[in-house]
Amino acid sequence: MAHARKTTHSRKTSARKSTRRAAPKRWSQRVPKESDALDLKQGVFKLTSAKKIAASLKRSAEHSARRKTGTYRSALSMLTFYINRAGKTLPQTQRTRLERAKVELKRAFGRE
Repeated sequence: MAHARKTTHSRKTSARKSTRRAAPKRWSQRVPKESDALDLKQGVFKLTSAKKIAASLKRSAEHSARRKTGTYRSALSMLTFYINRAGKTLPQTQRTRLERAKVELKRAFGRE
């Protein structure tokens, strides 16, 4: 006769989950919020123009107190991080717009 094991673990776990805020599932979700990256404007990567994205990133880099490196490098690294994090799920039109934003960012910082 097999001994049935009483499990109380699931109750404890669900009680704990309800009292805490949901943690990000992946480390990369925490980077823009917790690291010394940049204080970005909400929805910056969803803007419709590559120039607008570049201008917003430049403005954020210049005004952010959380960055460790220079303004151009910080802005470009956040843009590259977003593109890489999205991976294959990023629609081609948005990927093209973000790649053009890299060129516009370079132009905005006078690094052509």
